[in-house]
Amino acid sequence: QVQLVESGGGLVQPGGSLRLSCETSGFSFRFYEMSWYRQAPGKEREQVASISQSGGHVYYLDSVKGRFTISRDDDKKTLHLQMDSLKPEDTAVYYCNSPCSHGACHDPWGPGTQVTVSS
Repeated sequence: QVQLVESGGGLVQPGGSLRLSCETSGFSFRFYEMSWYRQAPGKEREQVASISQSGGHVYYLDSVKGRFTISRDDDKKTLHLQMDSLKPEDTAVYYCNSPCSHGACHDPWGPGTQVTVSS
């Protein structure tokens, strides 16, 4: 009954920007740390950003630090990822979930949203 629905992906040129959204339901969103993950074809899924309950602490993968900004809206139970200065290596399917490292990620995952950075 947990639902995670990502949106906002698309095709963008290098240096461009996208804003991803994750609409959630079926769990107490405000009490969960939330993360964005991405997976490129043939590669392992990797965590790119996390935000704590109430947004007091954030984490970013080194390769996206300074370019991506994670945020949350607890009233709307929605997670966002603002992606600026996009690079071709950012191309992947992006997913949201609670951090799997904390044993709290939900199953099944959402459909993800495709981000393609290409000229």
